[in-house]
Amino acid sequence: MDLRIMIEPQEGAGYETQLRVAKAAEELGFSGFFRSDHYLHMSGDGGPGPTDAWVTLGGLARETSTIRLGTMVTAGTFRLPGPLAIQVAQVDQMSGGRVEFGLGAGWFAAEHAAYGIPFPSDRHARLAEQLEIITGLWSTPVGARFSHEGRYYTLTDSPALPKPVQSPLPVIVGGMGPQRTPVLAAKYANEFNIPFRSIQDCSAQYGRVREALERHGRDAAGMVFSHAVTTVVGKDDAEVARRAAAIGREVAELRHGSATGTPAEVVDTLGRYAEAGATRSYLQILDLDDLDHLELIATAVAPQLA
Repeated sequence: MDLRIMIEPQEGAGYETQLRVAKAAEELGFSGFFRSDHYLHMSGDGGPGPTDAWVTLGGLARETSTIRLGTMVTAGTFRLPGPLAIQVAQVDQMSGGRVEFGLGAGWFAAEHAAYGIPFPSDRHARLAEQLEIITGLWSTPVGARFSHEGRYYTLTDSPALPKPVQSPLPVIVGGMGPQRTPVLAAKYANEFNIPFRSIQDCSAQYGRVREALERHGRDAAGMVFSHAVTTVVGKDDAEVARRAAAIGREVAELRHGSATGTPAEVVDTLGRYAEAGATRSYLQILDLDDLDHLELIATAVAPQLA
């Protein structure tokens, strides 16, 4: 099981805090550092305020050297697909080819209202066209032009520049939609992710994606199947309780649907996700001041899942 760190900086984390966590994750051997793409907090007061995902990742690209970087996931409502393709390609260049691109339809209506961002009802239909445009711009040969006339977007004679370092740049699609989501994954994704759902849900949705891959003539062995899970680990019950309290949660509640407990308990939980088909776990860490938490996971959990 490949382990990555995922954070929610809209809850109150400036750039310097995110940088500390990214550097710690890199030094401790986690394969990736991923952040959410939100402009409004969902708990607390949200201070010091939101940070833009791709501005942040551009900074981290220059201040880290080996760890993979990306969004879990970028909201398709926030940016037009053409400029977004430029932003992601540029950050991939700035990182030397370490970016992975998660894209979703967007779901949090309140943040759109708070910052004047349109929140159309046909977001999921737009997502398919956004993926077609972004991957099309990246895959257009240098010197050729890219044009697209769709239901929502028209691009005319685009030079389709800049190009990412990676070809193809890994694309992550995810979610529990039973029909459209597996089709989008089969057409565009290198990785399929399910955020914060049960082991049983993951197993069922992975099966739908495998069926979609077969229909599209793709080998399921070429797809990374991943999940995201809130994670609270302590060397003993007292430390688990302290870390749960630090994020305003109860241990009893966290034990249902998250990876919470001693290292042995968390290894067992993640192992059951692996049995369901996951080969990568995004560990959602909510207390970004507790770097000892990351060290415990790296030294007591990761080696047992290698």
